[in-house]
Amino acid sequence: MTAHRYGHSMQQDLTLGQDGQPRCRWAGSTPDYISYHDNEWGRPKNDERTLFEKLCLEGFQSGLSWLTILRKREAFREVFANFEADIVADFDEPEVEALLQDARIIRHRGKIEATINNARILVDLHQSGQSLAELFWSFAPQNESPPVSMADVPSKTEESIQLSKALKKLGFKFVGPTTAYAAMQAMGIVDDHLEGCFVREACEDARQALRKA
Repeated sequence: MTAHRYGHSMQQDLTLGQDGQPRCRWAGSTPDYISYHDNEWGRPKNDERTLFEKLCLEGFQSGLSWLTILRKREAFREVFANFEADIVADFDEPEVEALLQDARIIRHRGKIEATINNARILVDLHQSGQSLAELFWSFAPQNESPPVSMADVPSKTEESIQLSKALKKLGFKFVGPTTAYAAMQAMGIVDDHLEGCFVREACEDARQALRKA
């Protein structure tokens, strides 16, 4: 979640919520962001359905506010069969046309078709005995320093560049380095909660537990 992506000054860092808890400043603008920041963003994920959903939604977000996607997420889940790759992989032109008429989601043909394509690629990946979780977590940085301000949070990293290349080589679409990095942030593969954010410790504990599992 970069400063540029969320439209905040690079010098802003933490804010105190009404509950007295210090949070990353981007989270303080709406209740939707507060809930997402506190309960989801940066908390490590390794189940395939969730990872697929996150990757698809980050692709839909490209060029838009994440808040727009967040508020449409339930509709996305409904129309894309809760992002069950086996089901989405069977979508064809009639489903695409129906999705293009559904004002509850982002009606972008390229992104819709990319989601269907990516479901098919994921099914193939599973059939080959591989997983999206293994792929994503193989690009987790080994040494991280907690960001102190949004100036320390990049829009992409060398790891996300290499992850993007790996995803594209497999056939995934709408997975550029910035989208890949946003997905890595959302799924806790990197922890970009700022130093002093009250959520950071819980995310770090969960990441350590996942790595030991």
